[in-house]
Amino acid sequence: MTRIPHKDDIDPKDITRIAVIGAGWVGVSFAYQLSTAALCEELVLIDSNHAKAEGEAMDLNHGISFAPTPVRIWAGDYSDCKDADIVVITAGAAQKLGQTRMDLVEQNAKVVRTVTEDLMKSGFDGILVVATNPVDVMAHVAWKASGLPKERVIGSGTVLDTARLRYKLGDYFELSPRNCHAYYMGEHGDTGFVAWNNARIYGKSIDELLAENEKYQFEDLEAIYADVRDAAYQIIEHKNAAYYAIGVGLLRIIRAIVRNENSVVTIGAHLDGEYGASDVHIGVPALIDRSGIRKIIEIELTNEEQQKFDASVQTIKAGIEKVEPAS
Repeated sequence: MTRIPHKDDIDPKDITRIAVIGAGWVGVSFAYQLSTAALCEELVLIDSNHAKAEGEAMDLNHGISFAPTPVRIWAGDYSDCKDADIVVITAGAAQKLGQTRMDLVEQNAKVVRTVTEDLMKSGFDGILVVATNPVDVMAHVAWKASGLPKERVIGSGTVLDTARLRYKLGDYFELSPRNCHAYYMGEHGDTGFVAWNNARIYGKSIDELLAENEKYQFEDLEAIYADVRDAAYQIIEHKNAAYYAIGVGLLRIIRAIVRNENSVVTIGAHLDGEYGASDVHIGVPALIDRSGIRKIIEIELTNEEQQKFDASVQTIKAGIEKVEPAS
């Protein structure tokens, strides 16, 4: 008879541990998604308000009997990150009505830098995913503070913007969003843009679709872009914060890592010459696997799209200059 292994016999290397730093709306929305996704055996919630993290862990644990696979969830501290495979940072102030994401840059840079420094003191040597806004600047701050290779510090970038775009395109073209192949690139903010030149709907380019069917108008697509760009403002006006969709977006990134998918996801990657930019995290399509960012995908941009990308780079770098410690 085969002996059932005792928990002490299980090699820790076979256990996937994911830590979430920040038990606010975004962190908990992501943790909830993760608790039912069969992607990890251990989930740690860390927050400056430990009682809040404890309460959230309790609530999540009460649903584990319905989860597809067992997962141990607890409120922990930075020492629990030493053996974590992935740490997701969501800590920081949320965007409020009337604010842009960049309005949070100085306040949240202090939080992300401190959190990352405390994280690294634990001996963490895994993959770091950052979702705190303004996320492109915060990913850069975390990368600098961590000392980790650029491939292992990933911003959520434009994963959410791309999801919003595909949802809107699916509604417009009466097609599943899964089959709307288009990327939202650049800043996760007011200067982001749609790479229309690369978009494919029903396997066809936007120009082909517009030429074939007069009911499709580019003005409608520009309105869709504006809705995607301004989505956070609209949601905040209605319910103060956006958190469900970014929770799912973070899960998409984590799934690509844990399952070694070699999938292309629009994330915040550090560029070293790609798209003519360097020393900046920004939303681009990238190939994700168990090592983090395996490769940045350089798609062809029109001259106008490249100009928009360059404008995003400059906006993000201006944010970095505000929070970069003097050398």
